[in-house]
Amino acid sequence: MERDDDTMPDGGGTADEAEVALRRRLAAALDPKGPGRPVLLLVEGAAGTGKSRLVARLAAAPTGSALRTVPGDPPAAAGPELLVAEDVHRAPADDLARLRALLAAPPARLACVLSYRPEELAVPGLVLGPDTDLPAALTVVRHVVGPLDVAEVHRMAVAALGADRCPPGLAAVLHQVSGGVAQTVADLLDRPDLPDLLPPGPAAAGQPLAAALDRIGPPPRLEMLLRRRTAAVPEEHRPIVFAAAVLDEPATSRDLAAVAGLSGPRSTDALSAALRAAALEERGDGRYGFGSPLAAAAVRRTATGPDREVLHRRAARLLVRRQPVPWERVAGHRRACGDERGWLHAVERAARQFEDSGEQQRAVGLLESALATGPVPEQARSRLARLLARSAVMGLRSDETLKVLRHIVADPGLPPAVRGEIRLDLGLLLCNQMGDVMEGRDELARAVDELTGRPVPLARAMSALAMPYGPDASFAENVAWIERAVTVAEESGDPVVQAAVAANRVSVLLNGGDPAAWPLIERLPRDSDLIGCRQQTSRGLCNAADAAVWLGRYDSSRALLAEGVELAARSGAAYAEQTGRGCALVVDWATGRWSGLAERCRAFVDESGDMPYLASDARMVLGLLALARGEWADTLDHLTGPDAAGLDTGPVPISATASGALVRLALAHDDVAGAATEAAAAWQRLRAKGIWAWAAELAPWAVEATLRAGDPSTAGAMTEEFAVGLDGRDAPSADAALEWTRAVLAEHTGETDRAAAHYERSAAAYRALPRPYHAALTSAGAARCTLAADADSGPALAALADCATAFDTLGATWDAARTRADLRHHRPSTERRPPGRPRYGDVLSPREEEVAELAAAGMSNREIAATLHLSPRTVEQHVARALQKTGVHSRQQLGRVLGTATQ
Repeated sequence: MERDDDTMPDGGGTADEAEVALRRRLAAALDPKGPGRPVLLLVEGAAGTGKSRLVARLAAAPTGSALRTVPGDPPAAAGPELLVAEDVHRAPADDLARLRALLAAPPARLACVLSYRPEELAVPGLVLGPDTDLPAALTVVRHVVGPLDVAEVHRMAVAALGADRCPPGLAAVLHQVSGGVAQTVADLLDRPDLPDLLPPGPAAAGQPLAAALDRIGPPPRLEMLLRRRTAAVPEEHRPIVFAAAVLDEPATSRDLAAVAGLSGPRSTDALSAALRAAALEERGDGRYGFGSPLAAAAVRRTATGPDREVLHRRAARLLVRRQPVPWERVAGHRRACGDERGWLHAVERAARQFEDSGEQQRAVGLLESALATGPVPEQARSRLARLLARSAVMGLRSDETLKVLRHIVADPGLPPAVRGEIRLDLGLLLCNQMGDVMEGRDELARAVDELTGRPVPLARAMSALAMPYGPDASFAENVAWIERAVTVAEESGDPVVQAAVAANRVSVLLNGGDPAAWPLIERLPRDSDLIGCRQQTSRGLCNAADAAVWLGRYDSSRALLAEGVELAARSGAAYAEQTGRGCALVVDWATGRWSGLAERCRAFVDESGDMPYLASDARMVLGLLALARGEWADTLDHLTGPDAAGLDTGPVPISATASGALVRLALAHDDVAGAATEAAAAWQRLRAKGIWAWAAELAPWAVEATLRAGDPSTAGAMTEEFAVGLDGRDAPSADAALEWTRAVLAEHTGETDRAAAHYERSAAAYRALPRPYHAALTSAGAARCTLAADADSGPALAALADCATAFDTLGATWDAARTRADLRHHRPSTERRPPGRPRYGDVLSPREEEVAELAAAGMSNREIAATLHLSPRTVEQHVARALQKTGVHSRQQLGRVLGTATQ
């Protein structure tokens, strides 16, 4: 049984699905072989929602039927007929009468499509007027064209601008400011200067994009529509429309009346008049307003300046009576009406409100804007600056914040205690978000001198100086600072600073491999009622996860990351959340989860935008992956490029790992002198730091470079220094590396049996962690030493074959090729190939494919020759045949053909 009135809003399924259903309705009504039941399709939607485009698509769909667009025209044929009338809300009375007459006794095979704006109908809800009477034989379907969703806005933006010009968050902001009205979105995207107004790089919480769109202003089409509708409201009633525009949110009739300065029947009459003119619309739950922020902005521009000031003043008074008070909005209204003192007071209250709720990024944006706006009285300026500094430390980088804080601490009239507190957060900002550890620690040390007698900030400064990652202080100094910080924090009685110091104490002890750190992690105040304590705990958990990675405690690191990142996200500790996500990339690299890892790292680097320090983990992993694949130019770019962490100034564990990779790269190039120089510099940095767990990625390569440079005594001393540094420490990754380092020393001094045993113990330790890449490297070393004594050793040859397979599985192209070359070199002479050259036709031979993979990675013929134990001439021939067989013209194109492009 078919219903006579079917309403089909866009919310029921996707817009495409709804359109397909409408097409079926029309086709059924127009089918000459069908039952012959006429249909009336009412296409309803507010201005700009896309009704005309939908109707045009529907009118183009039916076949075998006559099309009419004027109600008074006679039928074009006796057969099926499609009648389309748009903008029925504007139709003259005569046309409406003809439509009513036609639909009162419709022909059997009629499909009538009427589009209209419901807000502009003469009588609400009656499309054809009050005299409409539709017969039971007519099927009536209403289709509501609603606003676009974010995904649809995103598709429009990509089609208009191109995917590369659509920064993250653009679609969400376009949707927010436009209310999802298709025409408004299209008009915004038509702006030729829109790409220039969008901020470069990723948008933090959409705020830069929102500010850019605010500068753009309402599109002319929307502004003309709103001006026309506002002008249609009698002048004495217009204040209610302006009040809604100033409040800029759906508001009750009482609130609108209060801001408009209307009371009693006057306010009711004004609201009714505004609704009749469609200047305002019902927003549900007894509230009224506009469909989008841009619509409200268009109306605000029509009010005179003095009138707007009065409205903003009333709006501020209204909002301060709410609980909780929306202080950010109060600040905006007070600023708009020229109340400078009240504005600064509201800014401060709003920033504290955001800080208490863990919304540090919002606090930073608000405070930066306030401090950059004209002269701010000195007393208020110092208070706001302290708030800004505190919020910025928990949020993400802002160059504007850095500039403001530097300017303020340079003010000679600032009280020392205030300067010290601001300098403390400036130092933290430099060390963390900006990655300038040396300057940051200088500021922290100066802050300690200025904070005497202020135990809470003093403990924070001492605790920050205890963090061990920087190269400027020894581990012994870091330990001394944390011990002083613990004492001062206990004396302060402040739970937040105690949580901060406890978090840093965990980091200091755990990075040093002290087992006493693990019980302290459990005592961090995860469930504190104070958001500051939860933020410090999230930071402590993420830092502990990072320390666990360098120790080789990967399961523990993953568990700490899961808890720390989730807590950071909940408590608004954006910087801790980002560092945790970077640490997760290192865990995946170490444990062999390489599939898609390069893409994840590149996405993280892109997301970090103008905060390259945040992406130092990701760049390091990209460099290590590139080295394993033989992409040596990329290795150098990732590890030593302009955005990479400085080897002498960056975090010591990252610089040690990067140096280990650079030493190995130099050895692969047979640049023994360069390898030894890099090894000596990196070793000196570690010696100055004193955390030998961080030598795990450096020691084997540094000792090998030193041995190959002809200095076995120094190599032996380095190995012994490494062993002494690990004594009593919980550092399983470094323990495995120590066995590897001893194997290298023994192998180069001719003790191959002892070397093989050390390699085997190292491989077993790496497998237990697990670290499959390092397990394969050391297993290959053990096989190499065994084969040096017994060239026919079956187990050693099988081990080499297994290592080559492991490298292939990981995608370590260069290591796989090296290992297969070693395997061929040591293969027993009894395994001989049948006489004659195998014929592969147009298919690459195994050797050609191997050479092509390394060539595609960017290795030179000479480098490939050294890797595969071939002559450069032979490599040149293999590359030429690979290019010929694959039909490409360059080494770069080989990668795409072979499917060996970076993953």
